[in-house]
Amino acid sequence: MAMKKLAPNLMVEDVNRTVEFYRDVLGFEFVMGVIEEIQEIMTSWQKDRLLDYAMMKCGDVEIMFQGKRSLSEALPVLRDKEIGGTLTLYMEIEGVQELYGRIKDKVTVVKDLHTTFYGMQEFYILDCNGYILTFAERA
Repeated sequence: MAMKKLAPNLMVEDVNRTVEFYRDVLGFEFVMGVIEEIQEIMTSWQKDRLLDYAMMKCGDVEIMFQGKRSLSEALPVLRDKEIGGTLTLYMEIEGVQELYGRIKDKVTVVKDLHTTFYGMQEFYILDCNGYILTFAERA
């Protein structure tokens, strides 16, 4: 067995709002989405189409977002779960200082840019759904 990649699928309240946050604030690109109700695939971002699901990417990082109603229908075990999680999504990037400077006033910073004992410069933010995102670069 060989695992090839990990692409988290995060439960969110509003897929469209999440796409806009990741695109406009963090610089992710829209890969594809599924239009709510009609289950039709959309490959270019159209703000006026309500989505149940979206895939976004930036470099080698891919994240999927699925509406709570849609995801709990597919996986009933999630029906009573809160959106968010006891996890952080840790992303190694190039240009961590530049990203921090560009977004720090547009997001909730959980932990400011700092250098760790293991030699990384990193900072933590909350996304628009309450997920913690870490951005890091070798110091």
